[in-house]
Amino acid sequence: MDDSGAPVATDFVREFVKDDLREGRYTRVCTRFPPEPNGYLHIGHAKAFSIDFGIAEEFGGLCNLRFDDTNPTKEDVEYVDSIKDDVRWMGFDWDDREYYASDYFPQLYTWAEQLITDGKAYVCDLTADEVAKSRGTLTEPGKASPYRTRTVAENLDLFRRMKAGEFPDGARTLRAKIDMASPNINMRDPVMYRILHATHHRTGDAWCIYPMYDWAHGQSDSIEQISHSICTLEFEIHRPLYNWFVEQLGIFHPRQIEFARLNITYTLMSKRKLRRLVEDGYVNGWDDPRMPTLSGLRRRGYTPEAIRSFCSRIGVTKIDGVVEIGMLEDAVRDDLNKRAQRLMAVLRPLKVVLTNYPEGVTEELDAVNNPEDAAAGTRKVPFGRELHIEQEDFREEPPPKYFRLAPGREVRLRYAYFIRCEEVVKDADGNITELRCTYDPATRGGDAPDGRKVKATLHWVSAAHAVPVETRQYDYLFRVPNPEDTPEGQDFTMHLNPDSLTVITAQVEPFIETLAPGMSLQFERQGYFCLDKDSTPAHPVANRTVSLRSSWANIEKKMQK
Repeated sequence: MDDSGAPVATDFVREFVKDDLREGRYTRVCTRFPPEPNGYLHIGHAKAFSIDFGIAEEFGGLCNLRFDDTNPTKEDVEYVDSIKDDVRWMGFDWDDREYYASDYFPQLYTWAEQLITDGKAYVCDLTADEVAKSRGTLTEPGKASPYRTRTVAENLDLFRRMKAGEFPDGARTLRAKIDMASPNINMRDPVMYRILHATHHRTGDAWCIYPMYDWAHGQSDSIEQISHSICTLEFEIHRPLYNWFVEQLGIFHPRQIEFARLNITYTLMSKRKLRRLVEDGYVNGWDDPRMPTLSGLRRRGYTPEAIRSFCSRIGVTKIDGVVEIGMLEDAVRDDLNKRAQRLMAVLRPLKVVLTNYPEGVTEELDAVNNPEDAAAGTRKVPFGRELHIEQEDFREEPPPKYFRLAPGREVRLRYAYFIRCEEVVKDADGNITELRCTYDPATRGGDAPDGRKVKATLHWVSAAHAVPVETRQYDYLFRVPNPEDTPEGQDFTMHLNPDSLTVITAQVEPFIETLAPGMSLQFERQGYFCLDKDSTPAHPVANRTVSLRSSWANIEKKMQK
């Protein structure tokens, strides 16, 4: 319990941290978030760094931001900047503790020479394919490299010449000398350095050999005195190798703890595949609102509070699984319901003329900005003789249990009056183009004085004051729950949803012109929206964030069409 008596969330990772502090294994908590700057962060990363920063905060410790920039061919300053923006947007900060694996290149090189001197690393001339073949399988041991017996002096000489740039890319590698018969393939003389003549975004051309992730990762943690190195489950099998390196070097030993990564239905969590969607033009950039990237979710209208709530709801486990996307959408609804500005918007307009309303008159009605937030106040909505309602809110021949507008039927207009449909106007093809209705002036903003009731309340906009708004209606980017599940020989792009984006010009009340890009909206009875970053008063654009209600039961049926 906390000081207020509320239960404090816990999980196996936090229990490990508590045990380590209680037993004196570590005297303080220091975690880190170590992204590779080769793409934009997605919601899976949000779960990871929420754990990293959250645990550090809960235990009075610190969390570092460290970029694993060991592969200059795939890294870019654009990705570094986007990662920092996303972490800050989510509400976390690393103060002055911004580090890079490249900061440690000189120390990593010195330690590599130490392992060579100790007879625990050697220079190998096998190609990448030959190394892969020589490492064996899960049931067969590996085969020792013919270069494994080189002398310490020869290895030091070759390694220094590698660093000096004497050899072409791929000509040689530095490998740890461990155990080619180990049941863990990662321990079968893993590569520590490869030759790569490429310009690094921070070190320029100072290096032409670059450390492999498995060599740089654990040592970087050690240098920063990370107490708890929290990773996803795919790194569990690498843990013995990380332990071997720090033990052979005799340096500070972090504790690695693995948890299950986040997987969500209808969503890809592979940065490599997301990058392909961007580079091959399947989406409109990393911040396309259909993408699971944090920049895409932000542009779509997701809030950091909603994402953090979702991460808290799903918890931290040791078992891989898939979370229904409906859980994420519900967290977004719960958050936006409290904060979104309400507006009335008509997506598919049907003209209504109030025949007994005076021509040339406009009145202003009071509308509630957010019924969940009394401090949000009210706004003025213009009302006149000609209005727009939704086409679906009228049926000439209403089916059973259809309570909206129909010939001779009366309904309420939100914040306005009761109206009754008196006449239906059609064009030469028989299409309904206009409804002629009457209004009851005694029902403004309330019930009828005579006590009569109506069963439906419709949203509407004044035709004379409506603002055309481009609405981008987003559906799932993939048609199947698991887009990773692709038949052999076929590509994951086969599962892309051709209807993931539909553009509709809506008619919206003029209050939208006062709102800034990024504003969260609820178009009443339509869904939650967000004004796009490119929205302007001359051309408003609203992205659909999420529907008003959960539709888990309809997901399978809809997406299999």
